[in-house]
Amino acid sequence: MSGTTRPGAATTSPGYRPAGLDDAFSDGGQGAPPPAPATGGQLPALGPVGWLRWAWRQLTSMRVALLLLVLLAVAAVPGTMFPQRPQDPAGVAAYLTDHPSTGPWLDRLGFFDVYASVWFSAIYLLLFVSLIGCILPRTRVHLAAVRGRPPRTPRRLARFPAQGAGTSPDAPQVVVERAAAVLRRRRLGVPAFRADVHDEGGGTWSVSAERGYLRETGNLVFHLALLGLLVAMAAGQMLHYRGQAIVVQGTGFANVQAAYDTFERGTAFDPADLVPFTMRLDDFEARFDPATLQSRDFTAYVTVAEPGGEPQERTIKVNHPIVAGGAKVYLQGNGYAPAVTVHDAAGEVAFSGPVPFLPQDDVYTSRGVVKVPDVSGDQPQVGLVGYLLPTAVEPAPGLWRSVDPQPADPLLVLSVWSGNLGLDTGVPQNAYRLDESRMEQAVDDAGEVVTLYVRPGETVELPDGLGTLTFDDLPRFVALDLRHDPSLAWVLTFALLALAGLTVSLFAPRRRLWLRAAPAQDDGPGPATTVITAAGLARGDDIGLQPELDRVLADVLGTPGPSHHTTGSAGPQEDTT
Repeated sequence: MSGTTRPGAATTSPGYRPAGLDDAFSDGGQGAPPPAPATGGQLPALGPVGWLRWAWRQLTSMRVALLLLVLLAVAAVPGTMFPQRPQDPAGVAAYLTDHPSTGPWLDRLGFFDVYASVWFSAIYLLLFVSLIGCILPRTRVHLAAVRGRPPRTPRRLARFPAQGAGTSPDAPQVVVERAAAVLRRRRLGVPAFRADVHDEGGGTWSVSAERGYLRETGNLVFHLALLGLLVAMAAGQMLHYRGQAIVVQGTGFANVQAAYDTFERGTAFDPADLVPFTMRLDDFEARFDPATLQSRDFTAYVTVAEPGGEPQERTIKVNHPIVAGGAKVYLQGNGYAPAVTVHDAAGEVAFSGPVPFLPQDDVYTSRGVVKVPDVSGDQPQVGLVGYLLPTAVEPAPGLWRSVDPQPADPLLVLSVWSGNLGLDTGVPQNAYRLDESRMEQAVDDAGEVVTLYVRPGETVELPDGLGTLTFDDLPRFVALDLRHDPSLAWVLTFALLALAGLTVSLFAPRRRLWLRAAPAQDDGPGPATTVITAAGLARGDDIGLQPELDRVLADVLGTPGPSHHTTGSAGPQEDTT
């Protein structure tokens, strides 16, 4: 008959949920949303405040944060495709020259300084704001949940996926308090469960326990660490500097911007803040495999003098930098720097000193340029272009090559140019290239190019009466890379925190256990018996839930295992959508 039920049948409503489920553990604390009333009219306009609130909610949603993170990675791609002005101004100038139509537009759009462009900074800041707006409300809700208490024991424990039962001769209150002590046992110094004991009346007692808030804590730590990474990386880009310098054996280097061959810095770093230390290259050792000629070890012996301190002898190796003036000093490269002296036609010394030649292969065939601008009178300037062969052999007439990187028989092979070096035009020049646009190459009477072959200690005449060249010595040089970034320690710290938080959020289980102890309802003779029923609930699938419930019951009952348990899907499963 309509509107009647069988005696003893349970009546439920469509929105019914067992006690202990309607909270943050199952549906974020919101419960089932009430049905929207049928208005039948037109929806009200949002207005400016409503649109701002909608935009804020969209910006602080997780999907928008992920979208911005992907967009930031995509926006960084042009920085690897186009030369960047802070690192390679010459490359940018060459690109603008080679692409006169598209180059200026790319320059206006910031493609040659991507990481300081407006659009990249906008994405970065939006991601920053999105993470803050997403994390702060979650942190507030999480702290409130941590300060809360476990939910009370539901009336019907048989509806849950993990179940157990047993009996005990002890009183219900004693059983429940023993269960609470078992649940509160410490693991790694932290209580395993938060437990509350309840007197349900009629001699029935229960305990409710909860664990797993560490999962959400790890999730929040991960996101906070990600936010810290963004801040640290931004600070590093603003406060860092990096420079490269070539130091010849027997000479020194001072940590001032003018001493660097290349120098880049963050927008907030002042070159006046460079720590004024000095470094002298005392010696350099290079070891090669005698059979394969592969490099085995490079060692630079330097003397470092920092302000207010005594000079100290230090050693720099590949991948083993030293710290000087707050900067890490890396050994980036090495080679030979032939020391030459050039006398002009009047016999005056026009140039004297070492000139670094850059290695071109494994046997250190090195290319270099000697520029001689300071000549006497109206004599044309001189440029010498050629190669240094550390161990020279002549396999064919007029054909020379190096067969070993060690300087067993060094030889300079040079061609001679004369004219205007172009050093006074105000246009920056590459120190390792000769501008031949205003120069003429020396040739002999037959029209053949004049080539000079000079060994250490020898002096040769320059063609066309330009003077003489003396090969004095063959010292080594090292290429040093100095980097200062105060954010590196913070980046490492936040990266480790992010990894730890992600690990905890993935592997920390979220569980609730309930245990009820009630007097037996039989009237038989003998001592009173306490009937124990227990149940467990986890967030999502958790194969460890039933075993944990079994262990708790075994400890409470003092038996090797629970007297009874069932596992199935008859009970309600948690909504994980």
